[in-house]
Amino acid sequence: MPRFSQRFSAFPVYPLAHIPARKKALIAAGVDVIDLGAGDADLPPPPKAVSALQQAAEVPAMQRYGFGLGHVPYREAISAWMQTRFGQRVDPMTEIVPLLGSKEGLAHVAFAYLGAGDVAIIPDPAYQAYLGGTIMSDATPYVYALRPRTNFLVDLDEIPVDVLDRTRVLYLNYPNNPTAAIAPREYLEQVVHTCRERDILLVYDNAYSEMGFDGYVPPSIFEIDGARDVAIEFHSLSKTYNMTGWRCGWAVAKPEIAGALTKVKSFTDTGQYMGIQAAGVAAIESWAEFVPQNLAVFTERRNAAVAAFRANGFACDVPKATMYLWIPLPEGIASAEFCDRLREEQGVIAMPGSGFGAGGEGFFRISFIQSGARIAEAARRAGLVLTAMTTASSPRSAGAPEMVQA
Repeated sequence: MPRFSQRFSAFPVYPLAHIPARKKALIAAGVDVIDLGAGDADLPPPPKAVSALQQAAEVPAMQRYGFGLGHVPYREAISAWMQTRFGQRVDPMTEIVPLLGSKEGLAHVAFAYLGAGDVAIIPDPAYQAYLGGTIMSDATPYVYALRPRTNFLVDLDEIPVDVLDRTRVLYLNYPNNPTAAIAPREYLEQVVHTCRERDILLVYDNAYSEMGFDGYVPPSIFEIDGARDVAIEFHSLSKTYNMTGWRCGWAVAKPEIAGALTKVKSFTDTGQYMGIQAAGVAAIESWAEFVPQNLAVFTERRNAAVAAFRANGFACDVPKATMYLWIPLPEGIASAEFCDRLREEQGVIAMPGSGFGAGGEGFFRISFIQSGARIAEAARRAGLVLTAMTTASSPRSAGAPEMVQA
């Protein structure tokens, strides 16, 4: 048997890896499964995007390699949207990198900036692409725990100077997955200042820029003075337009940084299917009409989720952004055990905080991906498991709730 590399052996288990098979088995057993795990809403994409994809499938030129250039109108639509949404002028040809979903770009950009002996600062809990790119680059991850005491912000002043001296990349994601935290502008200004001072690449994951509630409008990192010198920002159609499976996103940066990611990608893929990029144009051009309607649905679901989980014994804040609740568990209850029991005993799929990294222990995440009524039912079942775990003398007491059947 060929041996695995040290690099491969350093990968943790991906938090969603075992869920699909287990979900399928539970459904086959007759369980009424409520899946609030992945950030994958049950809502449709913009009709204009579907229509554009159908039309593109009939165009022979769309079936050819897109390479790094891709479908030029997609670049132009992104550029126009960045101007409309954030007031940022972006050259469509030199400052935009079309991606196969933002995830691959978040990982691949590390290949251009990290190597043995270098450090990447990674928030914990976090999207696993940050850690993946760092490990695959043979660099050293410095994991910073996101906890309530810092409002789930990475406090660079707490990182040892010798670590900062070796840091080449800082990953940040606000609005944040999984904590739903947001970053004040003053904080972002401090981060940009430090990155410029130390020549650190700021990798800013802005996948939830269009999911702000109650009047909160998430900014682009490029709205911060000086960010253009050191930052690359990532966007995705996945959450904004309910297009997770389409794998369509982009990165924005000054030409030198964008060009570095483009060069890496020239060795790893031959570009997104241009028909999907054509659909991306239609989605982006529907932003003004589609996003407010979509956000209204998520607002209703957020409100239902907060009310239901609070009513069933959980303490949770009202998030100002994202599609998640980050819910604390009582001390002594492990998040993985809680989520395993919730799934196996009650048929509800949620994500344990520890699945996003050790810093997430003590919390679990639910997504607003089903109706308010289904979320409320999931909260009721979660309350039963919480009661059983806090009152029983053993993890599997005789009083544990039975499986919920369809």
